[in-house]
Amino acid sequence: MIRKVALLSTPWPLFNRPSIQLGTLKAYLQRELPELKVDAHHLYLAVAEAVGYDLYKVISERSWLSEACYAALLYPEREEVVQRFWKTQARDLSPNPNFKNLCRSLKEGSERVLRSVPWSSYPLIGFSICYGQLTSSLYFIKRIKKVSPHSRIVVGGSSCAGRMGESLLGVFPEIDFVVNGEGEIPLLRLVKSLAMSRRKQTEPSVPGLLTRSAGSAEGFSQVARLDDLPSPDYTDYFESLKSFSEAKRFLPKLPIEMSRGCWWGKKTIHRQAKGCAFCNLNLQWKGYRSKSLPKVVREIDSLTDRYELLSVSFMDNLLPPKNLQSLFETLARLGKEFRIFAEIRATTSLDELLAMGAAGVAEVQVGIEALSTRLLEKLNKGTTAIQNLEIMKNCEGRNTPNLTANLITHFPGSDEKDVEETLTTLQFAVPFRPLKATPFWLGYGSPVFSHAEAFGIRKVFNHPSYAFLFPRETLSQLHLMLQGYEGTIKKQQRLWAKMDGALNTWRTAYDDLHSPSNSDPILSYQDGGTFLIIRERRPAADDMTHRLRGSSRQIYLFCEKNRSLSEIAGRFPGFGQEKILPFLNLMVDKKLMFREGERFLSLAVPIRGFIKKHEIQNEG
Repeated sequence: MIRKVALLSTPWPLFNRPSIQLGTLKAYLQRELPELKVDAHHLYLAVAEAVGYDLYKVISERSWLSEACYAALLYPEREEVVQRFWKTQARDLSPNPNFKNLCRSLKEGSERVLRSVPWSSYPLIGFSICYGQLTSSLYFIKRIKKVSPHSRIVVGGSSCAGRMGESLLGVFPEIDFVVNGEGEIPLLRLVKSLAMSRRKQTEPSVPGLLTRSAGSAEGFSQVARLDDLPSPDYTDYFESLKSFSEAKRFLPKLPIEMSRGCWWGKKTIHRQAKGCAFCNLNLQWKGYRSKSLPKVVREIDSLTDRYELLSVSFMDNLLPPKNLQSLFETLARLGKEFRIFAEIRATTSLDELLAMGAAGVAEVQVGIEALSTRLLEKLNKGTTAIQNLEIMKNCEGRNTPNLTANLITHFPGSDEKDVEETLTTLQFAVPFRPLKATPFWLGYGSPVFSHAEAFGIRKVFNHPSYAFLFPRETLSQLHLMLQGYEGTIKKQQRLWAKMDGALNTWRTAYDDLHSPSNSDPILSYQDGGTFLIIRERRPAADDMTHRLRGSSRQIYLFCEKNRSLSEIAGRFPGFGQEKILPFLNLMVDKKLMFREGERFLSLAVPIRGFIKKHEIQNEG
């Protein structure tokens, strides 16, 4: 039986939180095999300390910069080629280091870490390779294998799913095994089988584990119930942090996992593809599983107690929809002043957002992606523009989480009407926190990748930028996360060119109006009981106010949630659509409401913040 295992995570994950992959695997292996010693080496933390946290952070936020740094160390003969690529990608980087000096610092820091660990004491060493970690992982794998040739190397993670993992095994002889899917069960079976396999001189046979003799990683071996998993063990991360000088220490964020996979998996208009058309985040899982509410609450409570921290990041691709409000109401009752981050769908209700805010959720990443319903259908988001505007508005409240979200541009198959619809909707979105433009990139295994022709794509291949990072012969044998393609790129660039100016104007105006001396919503209202005052703050101009009385006030408040015209007429039967519609259209003309088809949404935010059961309050 193997007595000792090392688990590694290399740059460039966020340095200020431990690896949930390493923490979960360590806890699971040690529970199942109490005699096994599992050491989790967060190599990225030591590298961040060596190069400086600020510089590490800006590099870690850009995948091509992340991969370029270690590509130069992995292939030193290609340093000049990689340096030219770096300069094209780092023009606006701040701080912007000299590339050769950076590589020197990285090498010195990495070698210092390598020398500090007796790698030959580990018969098995596992690497978690996710987005932005490929070249750094390969660098450390090669260096470790050189000093400890008898250690077996197993890799897993999102960059190793399917043919990506198979190609890594085929190209790099230092890698002995690849996990296809989640790692707990395959890694446990690998540890158990290695001693016997060595005696018999045979490779272990484990479902979901690719070996050189097996040919391919067939199927998955994954935990059936996430409640059966122990809480993550982050001890090694915090021990490393304690070893730093006091000036280099900080308070990390605790990663928490509530679910695996994505519950949003409806068929697209292209039928065969499931989930969001652009997404490849769930290649390593089959199906969707989530922990029970009591399990999640106990885990958060115990981990924050154990490590004496209150900043928590949910690592889920998407929080489960079931019992979401109850979860955060229960967390609030713990009486801890949490600061929480989570990713949610645009359909999350206002009451759920209020429960999140009360529990300490400070920021939510919302899957907005588009402000055009036509484009949202192509993306298979299952949402509409009016729903996106509603959650953007709800997150402007004083007692709801701040919203961050992306706006996908250059999506294959998008057309001029999609862009014009986006620009039109954007005029109504300007009171809310701006979206970040994210040009579409093709991910290996995504629905667009798997059904390229349906999206107007003629050919797919490894992204051309990899040619700066890997030798040609090596690259020709690899299947990598970021893909390039032929078929609509120039057309999309022309279509979306006008969007940059509109988004910059939006961002500038929003920032100007939210100066330190004024954090009020840009579009807000005060309710006087029988009348309503709507205040519209404008850049470089006086505020504009609007007063609504009686039924006009009631209709406006009733539409705080997007409503159909028939719903509105049913709620106010004394007026009829012929009297209600002119008022609604007037509000739309003034950009105080948004209309999509026969649905209407009021855009002003209550100046004092939203309240629960807001619909009852609105009945006037």
